[in-house]
Amino acid sequence: MGTRVDMKGISIEFPGVKALSDVDFSVRTGTAHALVGANGAGKSTLMKVLSGAHVHYSGDIYLDGIKRQIRSPKEAQGHGIQIVYQEVDTSLIPYLTVGENVMLNEMVQNMGQKQLVKWKNLHNAAAQILQDMNIHVSSKQLVKDLTLAQKQMVLIARAVSTECKFLILDEPTAPLSHRETTELFRIVNELKQKDVGIIFISHRLPEIFEICEDITIMRNGEHVTCRKTGDINQKDVVELMLGKTMDEQFPEVNAAIGDIVLEVKGLSDAGKIKDVNLHLKAGEIIGLAGLVGAGKTELCKVLFGHTSIRVGEVILNGRRLSLKTPHDAVKNGLALVPEERRKEGVLVQESVTSNLTAASLGEFSSTLSFLNRKAEKEKATEMIASLGIKTPSGEARVEHLSGGNQQKVAIGKWLIADADVYIFDEPTKGVDVGAKKDIFHLIAKLARNGKAIIYASSELSEIIGITNRTYVLYDGSTVIELKTNKTNEEELLYYSTGGE
Repeated sequence: MGTRVDMKGISIEFPGVKALSDVDFSVRTGTAHALVGANGAGKSTLMKVLSGAHVHYSGDIYLDGIKRQIRSPKEAQGHGIQIVYQEVDTSLIPYLTVGENVMLNEMVQNMGQKQLVKWKNLHNAAAQILQDMNIHVSSKQLVKDLTLAQKQMVLIARAVSTECKFLILDEPTAPLSHRETTELFRIVNELKQKDVGIIFISHRLPEIFEICEDITIMRNGEHVTCRKTGDINQKDVVELMLGKTMDEQFPEVNAAIGDIVLEVKGLSDAGKIKDVNLHLKAGEIIGLAGLVGAGKTELCKVLFGHTSIRVGEVILNGRRLSLKTPHDAVKNGLALVPEERRKEGVLVQESVTSNLTAASLGEFSSTLSFLNRKAEKEKATEMIASLGIKTPSGEARVEHLSGGNQQKVAIGKWLIADADVYIFDEPTKGVDVGAKKDIFHLIAKLARNGKAIIYASSELSEIIGITNRTYVLYDGSTVIELKTNKTNEEELLYYSTGGE
């Protein structure tokens, strides 16, 4: 039967929030066990308890019926429990090589033993692990130069480089392409055959039914049910997650389409983007479709002044823009909700209020540059209520919010700033079905208010569901423009993979 972990009666509180309430969870080696729930359900918190990141919990953890103390990551790793977090950049050291990051646990364990690092042996060992996992990255490449997908695979390689009995994967496929997801599933199946237990946190339900034998559903910090995946369907899972029936996910936009607001002509940057052409009208939602690595994020960053334009033009309301910094973009009425929200979209150590007003502080400042805290707080409170942000108060730090609520904060700051063009880069990544629906309704409302929307996503069903027109990107270029109601996911995928 292999090894079994049982978590019994786990509870934990943070300031103003009871994150877990008397939760039971069990998993055995040799299987993949899905852990699902809406954002804020407590999935990641429960796994942080198991992996030793949260130590102030009550309840018990048993390995094969023997009660164990897990009060640090080192103790968890000593029991063979490894975790790969969703936000990969918080777990990697960017200025070290891939090999050093893969072998980091071993290097840390050997610290203080007064022995020299044998760099050749380290890189050979890392290269072998990468090769076994079919990851085509040099062990001597710096992590800061990797794509998001490559970083994710490096983290998984690190986890399995040590004696691993249980591997926790928190939204592992969110940054991965279809091909990379297939590779990940191959690795997961191989690990199961080697009697490793996989705990798989994901909002992509089809993946769960493909890879997992068991599923545990959580809601509001409590255990709802545990089932065999063969004994339940996706619709029932969603309704158990939300505690209610799920209505139609995509809203009717019904926005009046106005004149052209934004034109992009022959745009190229110094890297990925090559000869991009597109236009966008008031009240219109255009999609940027493409696989991971197609250049969607890079194009969004160029349009927001984050990276430099080498050739081409960006024209807003008939006026050519000079976009040298994000400040230039904001000043001209452009807003970006970035893909990596914790790294680029929110200030995780700051309060919800501070984040919501960060892009529009001028509205709350006097002529003497004093900040009107009362007005700032009132506006933030209004936005929290309007967006349905689940937080104990506006003073709560953003790092304590769930992923979906962090994303609402990232969007809310631009609603207060009142931009003309909103650029959404993978806005539903790592977000549950309930929060996704909220985000779609927000975007539809912006369009009805005459705002122009760019919606970049590798989730082709979302492109079909929410946009008016779609530009497909392949290898950094726009390859075709399609009316969304005249196309389908198959055609988008065809062009996304280089079809002509």
